[in-house]
Amino acid sequence: MVQEEIIEIYTDGSCNKEFNIGAWAAIIFYRGKKKIIDGIEKETTHNRMELIAVIEAIHYVVKNFPQHQAMHIFTDSQYVEKIPLRAQKLITKKFTTNKGKDIQNKDLVKTLLKLTQELNIEFIKVKAHQKSTSTANYNREVDKHARKLVRHEVNKKDPLK
Repeated sequence: MVQEEIIEIYTDGSCNKEFNIGAWAAIIFYRGKKKIIDGIEKETTHNRMELIAVIEAIHYVVKNFPQHQAMHIFTDSQYVEKIPLRAQKLITKKFTTNKGKDIQNKDLVKTLLKLTQELNIEFIKVKAHQKSTSTANYNREVDKHARKLVRHEVNKKDPLK
């Protein structure tokens, strides 16, 4: 039996709380090639950006490499990493809080859970904001990329920043 090739994905999201402008980014490695995808969102939160980064990266892989759907997703977001572990509880409670209100980011959480149930995805938690070293640190790179996108968008809104 041939072992399926694993695609490595590094994701991060960033958000400026003052302007509610966010950005997400993902670095995808497939057969030694590196692809960066990213996006900007308005009226958003940091957690939404973290989720969207993962979801968009998975969609990219499914669309561009449909024959290879084993993924290792590296994230510094404990929120994102723990969602698949809470799947049964979330489904049982119909994605509501103990007070009966919808959980935050219900739409994205449901999408992520559906993808993790359909595909071979493993989340790997990495430490956030590591210092530069001589070895490649793709989590740091994706973090810097997302924050740069946010700064650029904020500067368009507020040139004094």
